[in-house]
Amino acid sequence: MEMELRTGFTPWASLGGGVLIGLGVTMVMALFGRIAGISGITRGVLGLVVPTPGSPRDRDWRLAFLLGLMAAPSAILLAGGTVAQTVPSNLAGMAAAGLLVGLGTALGSGCTSGHGVCGLARLSRRSLAAVATFMAAGFATVFVLRHLAGGAG
Repeated sequence: MEMELRTGFTPWASLGGGVLIGLGVTMVMALFGRIAGISGITRGVLGLVVPTPGSPRDRDWRLAFLLGLMAAPSAILLAGGTVAQTVPSNLAGMAAAGLLVGLGTALGSGCTSGHGVCGLARLSRRSLAAVATFMAAGFATVFVLRHLAGGAG
């Protein structure tokens, strides 16, 4: 039996979210001269545990950025909004997916936010290649899971 997943059409919320993402990455570039790629920001914060290049001041804005990402859903809830998310119960599958994403960001020298949002805006050919690759892999994964593996995605 094939599962059909539907997502509600929310053009205004999507537009607002896109504007906020654009504003956020612009602020990171303007204030810190850095690309707002989550994998790079996280790598900088991990310097608190595993020594990495960069000054503690550089780590401060990265930590604040990640804390803001984690606090945003709580702020939405406090304002009376809802945060609807679905997380698969297959922990082994989620761990494998996380490992593959982590390897991909290491091999691709960045993640979807760094390449997709910031790199494409800078007209980076490397980012275009990375985005084309991870989008193709995502399309193939959804096709396999939904149509060849019995709708398990």
